Amino acid sequence: MTHPDPRLRQRTIALVGLMGVGKSSVGRRLAAYLDLPFRDADNEVEAAAGRSIAEIFEAFGEADFRDGERRVIARLLEEGPMVLATGGGAFMNDETRRLIRDKAISVWLKADLDILARRVARKETRPLLRGKDPLDVLTDLAAIRYPVYAQADLTVQLGETPHHESVAAVVAALQAWLDGQGAAA
Repeated sequence: MTHPDPRLRQRTIALVGLMGVGKSSVGRRLAAYLDLPFRDADNEVEAAAGRSIAEIFEAFGEADFRDGERRVIARLLEEGPMVLATGGGAFMNDETRRLIRDKAISVWLKADLDILARRVARKETRPLLRGKDPLDVLTDLAAIRYPVYAQADLTVQLGETPHHESVAAVVAALQAWLDGQGAAA
């Protein structure tokens, strides 16, 4: 890839999507390419709470987790341009979605559910999957979350490609979106 358009470094780029889509892995590489800081909202929530997401869910429930997640994302969005990987459910919160809309460019990373199911089945750390079939859980989540994820500024369909190809797809979509914004101004 060539040098990034400087406009890609002016606002936070918030990655949204289902678990396993690559928000963290693609996000890290995107941040490196753009020479921006990378922050993972899940890691930041764990650091703020002093415990894992699974422990937060178990001790306090999903509602408390989502409230803490919203506060952490609000704080991160005040820190200036970065690539921010959000948790899979973060964009579902109306207030979090509004904060992201006001302070960032939101990018929905989307992939086929069977690909995601294979990826997430390898990890035991996802509270929403405990003791359940990953494809069933992802199918149910997609039915609820996809209409909300569709409110993101742009959508990038990812497949079983190397991370650098996923980053290139995100950069191309961001570039097209920025070019379209300039034409609309």
